Amino acid sequence: MSDRFSRLRRACRVPLSALALAALTACSTHPELQADVQALDAGKLGVLGVQAKEPGDTLPAWWEGYGDPQLNALMKQALSGNPTVQVAQARLRRVEAMEAASRGADKPQIQASAEIDRQHFSRHGMYPPPLAGASVTSGTLQLQGKWELDLFGRQRAEIESLVGQKRAAQADVQAARMVLSWNVARAYLELGRAQFQREVSERALAQREEMLGLIRQRVQAGLDTNVELKQGEGALPEARTQIEAWDDELTRMRHALAMLTGQAPDALGKLLVKDVVEPLPSPEHIPVDVLARRPDVMAALWRAQAAGHQVDAARALFYPNVDLVSYAGYNAIGLEQLIKPASWQWGLMPAIHLPLFDGEQRVANLQGKLAEQDVALANYNQTILQAVQEVADQISTTQSVARQRQDQRLAQKSVEAAYELAVARYKAGLGNYLTVLSVESAVLTQRHKAIDLLTQALDTQLNLIRALGGHLQTTVPNAPTASTDNTKAAPQAGDRS
Repeated sequence: MSDRFSRLRRACRVPLSALALAALTACSTHPELQADVQALDAGKLGVLGVQAKEPGDTLPAWWEGYGDPQLNALMKQALSGNPTVQVAQARLRRVEAMEAASRGADKPQIQASAEIDRQHFSRHGMYPPPLAGASVTSGTLQLQGKWELDLFGRQRAEIESLVGQKRAAQADVQAARMVLSWNVARAYLELGRAQFQREVSERALAQREEMLGLIRQRVQAGLDTNVELKQGEGALPEARTQIEAWDDELTRMRHALAMLTGQAPDALGKLLVKDVVEPLPSPEHIPVDVLARRPDVMAALWRAQAAGHQVDAARALFYPNVDLVSYAGYNAIGLEQLIKPASWQWGLMPAIHLPLFDGEQRVANLQGKLAEQDVALANYNQTILQAVQEVADQISTTQSVARQRQDQRLAQKSVEAAYELAVARYKAGLGNYLTVLSVESAVLTQRHKAIDLLTQALDTQLNLIRALGGHLQTTVPNAPTASTDNTKAAPQAGDRS
């Protein structure tokens, strides 16, 4: 028996040595393939400090800077259960589950098994008497263990890739919340615009009604003709049409806010903006440290790094895979013998696995992972470029709108003064009604333009806040409540003397 075992051991040395040599040969033929796309140097674009940091759990409450409790309440309700945010959160939970499963696969696996087998053995088969021709019951009760030794880092790379995907999903949740809060703020802004434009149209209607009453008095006194009377009467339907248009806009914005906050369309039927606010102070240059924390930038960066870890895992497939398999327990023919000491058995089976000839499947897999890394890097580069452009555009627009508003204030002040003089001259019989109508049209134009420019300034700032991922830096904690020089500074219906 000893000689036979020695011959068997010597016979095994040749294939084992050949296997080891083949494994080393396979490792040495590992293709040195590299990605074709490289990440942009963000510093050259003015973006500093772009590092893969785990996203925070909450979105910065940037809207609180405007000091509007009504807007704060709408934001809270929208963020608590919006379907878009829920989808992003569900995707995050899925990636978290995948990460947990991957971490579990990296650890030793142990399972218990119990088996009972009733079998009839052939009389002329390979088993000798007394098993030949007999029907017997056998049983097995044992523990089995398996551990894949991650000697070349494949499992570690896969875990790191899933960690990157998880953090990218966390950033996606933040991005979804950012877009949602931006949409709520813009709908609220458009609601205010329609509301204040309607107020201007109402004041215009009151002006024209008062002017029509004055014309009728002058016609009765013989100072005006029916031409001026018909002109005055024709101005009223136009003002009523504008009011109706703004009423429709108000209804649609309330419906939009109701949808965003998960309510019935008519739930906000009486919602009104109580105060008009001025834009918060905006940066004059791109705040590079803030831009680096933009959610979609961080998500793209994490996905690029996750793709890099997938490449590392694909490279590890060119190296041997070593498993440790063991078992220990009882096995016996005849259940009455199962748990006796003589039925005890155990085994330890280390194994090495390496496909020698796989039709270039591992090379193709590596090339595919490198292509995915190229896609992720290109997406990251595009996200960085787009982010820088968006912020630069919004800062430029902010400055332009501020200059336009300053010029508009001067123009409105002039036409308001001209309107008061025209009305006074008409009452004194020194001017004609066409002059009043002409100047009044300029007044209404400036009033509407003032509201539009204020809305544009706020909208541009909202776009800037979104471009910065909600991290607008400002030294003023709350926006001042404006007296709306766009509307309240205009002469009221009774200010005609």
